[in-house]
Amino acid sequence: MQNLKKVGDNPMRKNSNSDKEVKILVVRHKYISISVSKARRVIDQIRGRSYPEALSLLSCMPYKASYTICKLLHSAAANADHIDLDTSNSYISKAEVNRSTIVKKSRPRAKGYSYPIKRTMCHIKMVFMIHTNDSYISKTKVNSTIVRKSRPHAQGAQRLSYPI
Repeated sequence: MQNLKKVGDNPMRKNSNSDKEVKILVVRHKYISISVSKARRVIDQIRGRSYPEALSLLSCMPYKASYTICKLLHSAAANADHIDLDTSNSYISKAEVNRSTIVKKSRPRAKGYSYPIKRTMCHIKMVFMIHTNDSYISKTKVNSTIVRKSRPHAQGAQRLSYPI
């Protein structure tokens, strides 16, 4: 019974068919003011993809949630870079969106009545699997910028850029 461990408890494990190590990196973002269904449609597109492929997909999506998830991916890359890991060999093995608290407000209406307003929030959790070699870890930096395109119906919207 001693050799049975959860994946979350053991951050490094050997792959049986190669000499590479697999490191697990978990990233969470809590209390995002996006509904669960809107965040899930973006997360479903990037689940199981590599880090550079997920970044290129998110930069083309016109959703509000894609910019928030893109910032979360950049945070994961910065965390991996801080502990000397290469993100080019990583992929998103698990990504989930969970429901969070609901902020309830009331809007005043005529004759003393009020209508309820419900603002939903969500939590996003992503698990990265990073393949590393013991002898050599390559570090590459990409000099590009991800641009979130402004929607045509939003007047006066500015283009937001986030460097990689």
